[in-house]
Amino acid sequence: MLKVLGAIATVGIAVALLVISVPQLFGLQTTWIIAQITSMRSLTIVAGLLAAVAFALLALATPVRAFAGTVVVLLLVFIGANAIIGVSRGLGNTTFAEPTPDTVTVLTWNTLGDAPGAGAVANLAIESGADIISLPETTQATGIEIAESMRAEGRPMWVLTEWFDQISPARSTTVLISPELGDYVKVTSNEERDDNTAVLPTVIVEPVDGDGPTIVAAHAVAPITGQMENWRNDLAWLADQCRTDNVIMAGDFNATLDNMAGLGSTGEAALGNCIDAGKASGNGSVGTWPTGIPALIGAPIDHVMATPDWQTTGMRVVTETDGTGSDHRPVLVQLTRIAG
Repeated sequence: MLKVLGAIATVGIAVALLVISVPQLFGLQTTWIIAQITSMRSLTIVAGLLAAVAFALLALATPVRAFAGTVVVLLLVFIGANAIIGVSRGLGNTTFAEPTPDTVTVLTWNTLGDAPGAGAVANLAIESGADIISLPETTQATGIEIAESMRAEGRPMWVLTEWFDQISPARSTTVLISPELGDYVKVTSNEERDDNTAVLPTVIVEPVDGDGPTIVAAHAVAPITGQMENWRNDLAWLADQCRTDNVIMAGDFNATLDNMAGLGSTGEAALGNCIDAGKASGNGSVGTWPTGIPALIGAPIDHVMATPDWQTTGMRVVTETDGTGSDHRPVLVQLTRIAG
């Protein structure tokens, strides 16, 4: 009987580890619990190591030696497979190419309701030379403060905000755009809630002259109990916003590349036609949330993406702002337009 129970438990553990490693094989990448565990892939490697040590010690007990030893092997395979996936997406490459006239710099930072303050955002934007700044959970008033600080340093910016209400700052998303990219107009409307992300607003702006990129400042709701369906719908809606050419999408997607599996129009794309800058630059496994743990064991849920007519020529997840109030890290990406 003990052997039978051991065999059943072994099979169950093997299946669970496989699902956690590649949930998209089973269509479970957006399923409650599995989606959350998978998004913390690096942390599951740490947990797997601790479990392997525990079962190795358990293998010293004669009655369960075979079972425990088999589980250790399964855990080592699990750790190795997840490590390979993590390394293939990139553990950090902060090299930036020399900018050209066709280069734009994109900064995105979920500010947790204006928590770091306008000064911190403005300083980072000026220091990085940001041309596009996507700020989920940032109010219009803070956006204007940021723009005023940047204008004083010779970097004026347009400010466009979408909000679902002005009671909670989390219900606002603001985008700042350099006038060097041209004039922009907001095409989303807080009066038309059916054509937006469901709970937290996304801002979409388009160039007045039609030459610049369409910019999507995204904010999908978190995959928590009661919001799973809205989260899945948000990701599908965001994918639909990137079905054309010349689109730059940046913000808090509350999703990793695993969660987005199946939403790209090609194997290379993450959402619609948009390619994730993190994976393209060797930074796809660097966590942006939460700031309370090291980046390499966090969840990479904040992204900058662009259509194939833009090439990622630099990226870094900013860790210097940890402790300034937000639980998200800023993401800084350099994109260069590919001549068509």
